[in-house]
Amino acid sequence: MQNVPEEWRGARDERGGREGRIGETLVKRKGDHREEMKGEWKENGGMCGEEVEKESLMMELTRLVQKIVKESSWWERRGIDCSILAAAFLCLPPAFLLLGSSQVQLFLAGMLLMGVAHAVITVKGTHLASHGALSESQAWGKFWAVFFIEICGSFSARAGIQGHIKMHHAHTNVIGLGDSSVWKVPFLPRTVYLFIAPLTVPIITPLVALAHLRGHSLAHILRTVLMVSLGLYSQYWLLIHVSGFQSPHSALLCMLVCRAMFSVPYIHVNIFQHIGLDMFSPTRRPKRIYQMTHGVLNLPRNVVLDWIFGHSLINCHVEHHLFPFLSDNMCLKVKPVVSKYLTEKRLPYQQDNYLSRLQLFFNKYQELMVFAPPITELVGVQ
Repeated sequence: MQNVPEEWRGARDERGGREGRIGETLVKRKGDHREEMKGEWKENGGMCGEEVEKESLMMELTRLVQKIVKESSWWERRGIDCSILAAAFLCLPPAFLLLGSSQVQLFLAGMLLMGVAHAVITVKGTHLASHGALSESQAWGKFWAVFFIEICGSFSARAGIQGHIKMHHAHTNVIGLGDSSVWKVPFLPRTVYLFIAPLTVPIITPLVALAHLRGHSLAHILRTVLMVSLGLYSQYWLLIHVSGFQSPHSALLCMLVCRAMFSVPYIHVNIFQHIGLDMFSPTRRPKRIYQMTHGVLNLPRNVVLDWIFGHSLINCHVEHHLFPFLSDNMCLKVKPVVSKYLTEKRLPYQQDNYLSRLQLFFNKYQELMVFAPPITELVGVQ
């Protein structure tokens, strides 16, 4: 899978524990337990006095977004993204059949089709599942998280959600907590890191998943190992028995190529949108709306990546970090309102194109990826 730590890190504010599904359900986390609280996310959210004043900008923006979500149909909130994922699964049977063709063109078409389907399922699918954006039901949300993250993505659902939800989103760009340092490999030369090392992600991912199982219960370890093995073996079995691969080595090589097809842009996206932006101290961080607007960047619409990885990871990453339980399509729908609001309030709404970010990281690799970026002091907004 191509989703190790970065795509799964989440949505809890720095005060320790409130996560909001806009217009649906509030979820309050205490450790690994969830307590559902029915109702709307009201303007003051149970706060008063000075705290309400400090949060007024975020609450005002929340009301605007909440209104849009309430007026949206199920198709807009979840249906479109579920349909894209369903289409990716429907592409798998013809992909396996094409891979059994003796004609080079058809074989390559099958390889491309499987690579695209795998990326949609393991990047877009796991990301949405980790945020509970595929279903309003908590039980179904847990099921989809295990299905997409463990079976399809070859990673631990618990570790993925812990790293993405409780670290990256809760502590975005906070040095030592959610600063995307998991994506840094400072001993690698820049060319190797940016263009060659990402191809090993499909191999590294299940190994990292096994490392994260230490200290967990036997039942959890057995489930994760079983689910990851099921996903890997299913693809291998189908390549042998449906596509007709004669050699185990050729089947494994095909799996690696398909799974690594979009690994390079995946790693790029994960570092482009955070590293090199404002970084914060764990003890002196700005309020949430300042933290997210200064530490998150959008890439422009991209015909390929926007639909394979999802809007929330490409051109709506700012919206996603502000409202992490919205689906990709809803992030796209609220984007005009969010960008307009932030501009009116003179808050940054950061955007840059893919090639520009790639050039920046290539030229400043030592500064950005080897040495820790300096901490930003946002004077006047602390």
